Amino acid sequence: MMKAYVFPGQGAQFVGMGKDLFDHSSKAKDMFHKANRILEFKITETMFDGTEEDLRQTKVTQPAIFLHSVILATLLDDFNPNMVAGHSLGEFSALVANKVLSFEDGLRLVAKRANAMQKACEIQPGTMAAVIGMDDKLVESICGSITDAVVVPANYNSPGQIVISGSIEGVAKATEKLQEAGAKRVIPLKVGGAFHSPLMEPARVELAEAINATKFNYGICPIYQNVTGQSVTDPEIIKKNLVAQLTSPVCWTQTMLNMIANGVNCVVEVGPGTVLQGLFKKVDRNLDMSSASIEKPAE
Repeated sequence: MMKAYVFPGQGAQFVGMGKDLFDHSSKAKDMFHKANRILEFKITETMFDGTEEDLRQTKVTQPAIFLHSVILATLLDDFNPNMVAGHSLGEFSALVANKVLSFEDGLRLVAKRANAMQKACEIQPGTMAAVIGMDDKLVESICGSITDAVVVPANYNSPGQIVISGSIEGVAKATEKLQEAGAKRVIPLKVGGAFHSPLMEPARVELAEAINATKFNYGICPIYQNVTGQSVTDPEIIKKNLVAQLTSPVCWTQTMLNMIANGVNCVVEVGPGTVLQGLFKKVDRNLDMSSASIEKPAE
């Protein structure tokens, strides 16, 4: 059986996330306490008992999802992937689970990424919208036709589902044109900014410096990276792709198709939510899909 472990991105968070891991495992407790020290604030309080609004702040959301996913992967008795991938932020979780990055370095990079993205959002406000029921090429062409404002395809999530990203004006103009051209729905997303668009350039520059100063190792299996959807093992290429990810689209459809073409038949989602399983179902309903869970945490 060829197993892929996949890690979710921003949007999968919920209040109370990770509390079951904390309560049932001393190893998880240690990792959460270490995270509080590294982040220099008690993220556990926001994760376990905060409000949804507190948890929605990019600087909290990203490390929270990362921690939930990575700690869960660490506690799995049978974590033995043939391949891994993560959606946007989830790529960092996948790299730590895959031993390319240490837990501490991964968390520091995620915190740096979240803060840099938050700053970029304040410099240049932006937004995102999900486009349902339209051919990828047509979405690309409509975004490309808007030349007086920024709007680009940001997430190729599954066939017929693309997220666009850009300035508030750019996304509004594209929404109107997409609806006129026959999109089934264009749904505004509750996000803090224009992720995976040129408006994230200040964050990309800041993150590049941190990534280039961090040690990346060869992992236990290939990672399929967002920027290309292709499998990668070389740490230097992984670094380059990770830097490019902030201003480039997430090629998740391509990632899923390439994993399936390379023989995956079992997909395990590690972290909060089941969004990625839903996307895989749209591509191949015959895959064996599940959420990672621990009955008796490994100590």
